[in-house]
Amino acid sequence: MIIVCASCLAKNRVPAEKLSEKPTCGQCQTALVPDHAIELNEQNFSTFIQNTDLPVMIDLWAEWCGPCRAMAPHFQHAAAQFDHVIFAKIDTEKNPRLSQAFNIRSIPTLVLMNKTTEVSRISGSLKSQDIQAWVTQQLK
Repeated sequence: MIIVCASCLAKNRVPAEKLSEKPTCGQCQTALVPDHAIELNEQNFSTFIQNTDLPVMIDLWAEWCGPCRAMAPHFQHAAAQFDHVIFAKIDTEKNPRLSQAFNIRSIPTLVLMNKTTEVSRISGSLKSQDIQAWVTQQLK
């Protein structure tokens, strides 16, 4: 499978059985499936999402949003629990075109993507165990 490095956008071929071994980018040595959420923006989103074979869980949020800030540590904790899902954050204020493309009406909103296909979404602040349960159910 191909995984795009969130740091340098290099495409990396990784055998599925090696995902639990914390593979790193062949170019910059950054973790390809980090145990924390990566930042996506209008500059790197298309390249990353179109070329990464793993599911991507996206938190669409804003700095001024209290529920978004309350959920942030739970989202980071959930990111550390999966070695086969990439967790990402998109700041809706800094990336209005992405916010519009996702048709965001309330935040926080979580969107699970498989390449360019939206698998599912849920809005509202969730605890870590709820995020993990929701992701697991959507991937079945």
